[in-house]
Amino acid sequence: MKSQRFQAALATVSVAVILMLDAASSLAVEPIDIGSRRELLVDQHLIERLDGVSLELHRPTRREVVFRSDAAWEGNGSAYQSVFQDGDRFLMYYRGGHHPNSKAYQASRNSWETLCVAESNDGIHWTRPELGIVEFDGSTKNNLILDKAMVEEIRGSPAHTAVFKDTNPDCPDSERYKIVIKGSPRGLYLMVSADGFHFRLKSDKPFATDGAFDSQNLMFWDSVGGVYREYHRKFDKGVRGIVTAASKDAGIFPKPEWLAYPGAAEQALYTNQVQPYYRAPHIFMGFPMRYNDRGWSPSMKTLPGLEERQFRSKQSGRYGTTVTDAAFMTSRDGVAFQRWGEAFIRPGPATKDTWVYGDNFIFWGMVQTKSHLEGAPDEISLYATEGYWQGESTSFRRYTLRQDGFVSATAGWKGGRLQTKPVVFDGTQLELNFATSAAGSIRVEIQDADGKPLEGYSLADCPEIFGDTIARTVVWKNDSKDVSSLAGKPVRLLLALKDADLYSFRFTE
Repeated sequence: MKSQRFQAALATVSVAVILMLDAASSLAVEPIDIGSRRELLVDQHLIERLDGVSLELHRPTRREVVFRSDAAWEGNGSAYQSVFQDGDRFLMYYRGGHHPNSKAYQASRNSWETLCVAESNDGIHWTRPELGIVEFDGSTKNNLILDKAMVEEIRGSPAHTAVFKDTNPDCPDSERYKIVIKGSPRGLYLMVSADGFHFRLKSDKPFATDGAFDSQNLMFWDSVGGVYREYHRKFDKGVRGIVTAASKDAGIFPKPEWLAYPGAAEQALYTNQVQPYYRAPHIFMGFPMRYNDRGWSPSMKTLPGLEERQFRSKQSGRYGTTVTDAAFMTSRDGVAFQRWGEAFIRPGPATKDTWVYGDNFIFWGMVQTKSHLEGAPDEISLYATEGYWQGESTSFRRYTLRQDGFVSATAGWKGGRLQTKPVVFDGTQLELNFATSAAGSIRVEIQDADGKPLEGYSLADCPEIFGDTIARTVVWKNDSKDVSSLAGKPVRLLLALKDADLYSFRFTE
């Protein structure tokens, strides 16, 4: 009996010690300074606990085909597109020509070694400007901005390019637009422009030389880190992978390092499409095209375009048996990425333009466009290829997603809770991007660093929040929205969700 009492007492002491250690551990954790930046629920960076809540990947909605590369100088080999907003217009750059291993090329011999541009006022309706820069078939009335002759000095490949607008405040206006282009001696080179149409070679020396470069190779200005970042393809024991480097100078980069994907299975990645998310530039997002050679299985033979696949496979077996889709990944440092195993964009229903090599290649860049629903918030538009190598042209299909809507913290009808790690914020109000059912809800509690509810900010003080909006201010007791007294102090958020999705939050002024 004494032994049992002793064991019980010992267990009580042990529990007390564990609780004390947990409390001490909480106090020892350095809070994460989030300032007033927008935080997306795309990873575990800010999350301490999930109870009945999971992080769910959302796929974009398939919309209309907004463009077809069907001009005489374009073709079915159009790929490596770049898209971005430039003032009150949108620009889209893409390569022209038929793929050399397609029947259309065999018939026309129209090379894919050109670079074209299209313009739009809304991201949906695209037109070809007549630029008068490159002659094609005796005329310069076209939207071509680059051909092989213009980059002969470096034996450049207009088929392997990425175009971006340099947002570095110290960038000269004469170099505001840049092209990353593959050339020789083997490496990546820069071309620059003041208007986005007329480009010149920045240097005859490559800024990167260690890599394969047989893909779309990227560079952009990281406004948070104050550096240029470049991403390109390299092979690791025959497997397609991605490397990166950072530099203050766009003209030269150090030896690149491999991207890391903790916890993700090995996967051949053809492209990377890494970019800072424009609403939260401290978060990098990538939309790599995944390369899957499925062989000549019964399922492969039932997919559309068998005759074309068999024709391509005579050039290389993988040209007939490889299918591609799009993945999603995020990073806080630009090197270590959380990559989802599920596809971000699936090939979709089997039609003549889907389930082909190069299908679901997401363009580099995303833009904000009007919703098709009157009065609804703007959406994100992304674009991806369809019908690559098929027929006479490549289709550019638009996909839409709610702002910040890539991943959500999701709870079902039974409800669940999410607790953050200790954070320090700036601001006077807390804003949520969320969606609930008509019967669902979200409530928010602000706790101290030890997880104790702060007076006036408990779950009981927070009326149920419901609706579907990208920006709702949280209120607590007596309709109070003010959290300014907590700014600069370590706090935790506890969010109770019921049949709800939480996409992002931020503290605002």
